[in-house]
Amino acid sequence: MTATRLEPGTTAPDFTLLDQDEKPVSLADLRGRKVILYFYPAAMTPGCTTQACDFRDSISSLQGAGYTVVGVSRDTPAKLREFRERDALTFELLSDPDHAVHTAYGVWGEKMNYGKVIEGVIRSTFVLDEQGVITAAQYNVKATGHVARLRKTLGIDA
Repeated sequence: MTATRLEPGTTAPDFTLLDQDEKPVSLADLRGRKVILYFYPAAMTPGCTTQACDFRDSISSLQGAGYTVVGVSRDTPAKLREFRERDALTFELLSDPDHAVHTAYGVWGEKMNYGKVIEGVIRSTFVLDEQGVITAAQYNVKATGHVARLRKTLGIDA
């Protein structure tokens, strides 16, 4: 089953999920800010750690350009808290254990993993404007170098 992908120009599906501190975070609460919403397979795995640390290392330039970074995975809030503390991550991590938000964004579905088709998280990033409209939808991104490519796409210097 292939997930339905979101396109730029559409309004991002709203949601409320628990963050790493078990506090509810709603996408609607972020209206008025530009948001980089990224979905990753699992906290504390090599690729996801690389990607999260790249966001951490770029946070000042992203925030300076007006962006709020939010990561979403199926991990529990406790695991997200451990990930955030272990790697000194400075942005919210949200828990979507039943992958309902993943499905709404088209990032849960079939993907290739070591030559086999499996169902799981498709590493993806969405850029939302202040009204919650998707301005960029990037599916199947590579963890390594993704943040640098995203900054280039957005015209943000390091």
